[in-house]
Amino acid sequence: MTPFNKPYLSGKELHYIKEAVSSGHISGNGLFTKKSQAFFENKWGFKKTLLTTSCTDALEMCAMLLDIQPGDEVIIPSYTFVTTALAFVRQGASIVFADSRADHPGINEDDIEGLITPKTKAIVVVHYAGVACDMDKVMVLAHKHQLFVVEDAAQAIDSYYTGKDGIKRPLGSIGHLGTFSFHETKNIQCGEGGLLAINDERFLKRAEIIWEKGTNRAEFFRGEINKYGWVDTGSSFLPSELNAAFLFAQLENLEVIQNRRKEIWQWYNTHVQTLWGSQYDFTTPYIPAYATNNAHMFYLVFKDPEERTRFITDLKSKSINPVFHYLSLHKSDYYKDKHGGRDLLNSDRYTTCLVRLPLYYEMDFRKFT
Repeated sequence: MTPFNKPYLSGKELHYIKEAVSSGHISGNGLFTKKSQAFFENKWGFKKTLLTTSCTDALEMCAMLLDIQPGDEVIIPSYTFVTTALAFVRQGASIVFADSRADHPGINEDDIEGLITPKTKAIVVVHYAGVACDMDKVMVLAHKHQLFVVEDAAQAIDSYYTGKDGIKRPLGSIGHLGTFSFHETKNIQCGEGGLLAINDERFLKRAEIIWEKGTNRAEFFRGEINKYGWVDTGSSFLPSELNAAFLFAQLENLEVIQNRRKEIWQWYNTHVQTLWGSQYDFTTPYIPAYATNNAHMFYLVFKDPEERTRFITDLKSKSINPVFHYLSLHKSDYYKDKHGGRDLLNSDRYTTCLVRLPLYYEMDFRKFT
């Protein structure tokens, strides 16, 4: 069987985990936490980054930092993982779901302004498949209506957006806050893990306090204060040093991993029509001119659900395991009665017609031909 995903080991993960254990500090915010955070800050220029136990935790930190309150509205794409919305629901927000684009599963940027009301506090964009949303459009709206922007860049490590000014910026660095995932299905992984990127100086100090269970302990450890205590809300968002050590071994091999994933993505892009185009009616991923491709996933969008089901059944009979992806959140059992009845036709189309193909470092293409 060709599985949908297989986590890749670079070779130094166990060595670094052993080093972390030998150091006597494995509870978090130690040597490998600092090394991993510094990697992001040095390579991609984030003002400050904080490792978290998951992207979900990073999103929950965003909701806390933005002081989301009951009655606030947050605009979020319906075609995304549940935690993009859940992090803000837990703070009492009302979620206003936006549709996807016709040419890409990401949020339809042209629909956002029509969803803004006096209660809107933030826009959350999801860079689906690591492909950038049109961040110029989003940031212009945010500035016009004085809203915060959170980039859910869970799938978007090492991917970029080129703005109208011609400047190429890493995803996660453009909005006020950005979040990443290191779940085992991501390009760079440590089983479970995440990261918060803080791009607005207003949030720098408080982010660290929330991250440290509502205390100013990080300042104490740096010798900036002579004692620490409970000063704000927060939670236990730090991953252990074991996760951070594993992650750092992956980050050191970022270029090797990315080159291999891009090779696989390009193989798909070159061969899918030859392999299946005569049997099925589908479209392949669209990459806008302003976006780069980090090869997080390769997907096909079929003309109808029946075609998708037939394709999945066919590949599974050949011991290849493709999978469908998100279910529209606006139609979920939890939120459908709160949504208000608006049709989000593109989101529903991707729900019923999109298939993700296996993509991992050690893939063998011989089973496809």
